[in-house]
Amino acid sequence: MLRAIPEASQTPSPSGREALARKVWIDMIEPTDAERAAFEAAFSLRVPSKAEIGEIEATSRLQLVDGTLYMTAPLIFAGENEPWFPTPTGFVLSQRVLLTVRFSPSAAFDAASKECAAEAKLEPATVFASLLEALVDHLADLLEAESRHLDDASHSIFRPDHEKLSRETAMLRQLMIRTGRTSERMARIHYTLVCLERIAKFAAERARDWLPQDVPPRLQAVSSDVASLVQFSEGLVSRVQLLQDAATGIINIDQNDVMKVLTVASVVGIPPVLIAGIYGMNFKNIHEYDWAWGYQWGLALIVISAIIPFIWFKWKDWI
Repeated sequence: MLRAIPEASQTPSPSGREALARKVWIDMIEPTDAERAAFEAAFSLRVPSKAEIGEIEATSRLQLVDGTLYMTAPLIFAGENEPWFPTPTGFVLSQRVLLTVRFSPSAAFDAASKECAAEAKLEPATVFASLLEALVDHLADLLEAESRHLDDASHSIFRPDHEKLSRETAMLRQLMIRTGRTSERMARIHYTLVCLERIAKFAAERARDWLPQDVPPRLQAVSSDVASLVQFSEGLVSRVQLLQDAATGIINIDQNDVMKVLTVASVVGIPPVLIAGIYGMNFKNIHEYDWAWGYQWGLALIVISAIIPFIWFKWKDWI
């Protein structure tokens, strides 16, 4: 789909091609061969293919060809509750036009489109700066949402009242899964932010001769915002590691408490079992069998042999 700003335009008729050539921003969403050919004919610029946009080398992502900037980056277009998969996106910026090529819908692109449509006079570089600002704002919203999720996880992990071990362990395992997903999302956001920062700096440096006067400060502001968001995301990653370590530690402590109880119970139970085993051998020379109170004597020994280790553990503050 081809979308032209400030208004939509159809191709490939000659009149439509001339109207297309007057646009300052062409947004292609999964472009067809006809749409690619129409743009190339109208502006004499190459439309990067999906394979070219997906390149990971820095030299392939940022290029200056005959005064035109060709830039690509994997961007996160998804919302807060949607799967986060970076989508390859291409930017072609010249003095005449800004071309964006993407393969997924984006709320940030739609917001930038509405903002630009309200402007009376537009220039490609101005639209480019607005688009980068909208993308950075979108990533900032995602970071804020993940920060709130980590706040909820922190409250659950470090709350003073804990439930029974079985319920607590199941809850902590779910929190560890959630924080693990948050860590993966942070890594993707971090990478996207770094790519946007490179694009902003590349455009400011390579197109400084023909950029409008207000655009370089805006691109610098984008770079500053990205730097602050990168620091914020790194802090969130550190929190994720802290919460996962804390959850693992709590699970280990609870399991150790269970093992401690089982160990104490086994130690306390050994002397009574030993005494009961001795008097259960039924040999004739066991004198206690002839005692009038022999049975009570055996029971008393069993009880006392269980109480003494328990008192010892209590005195040592092991239980």
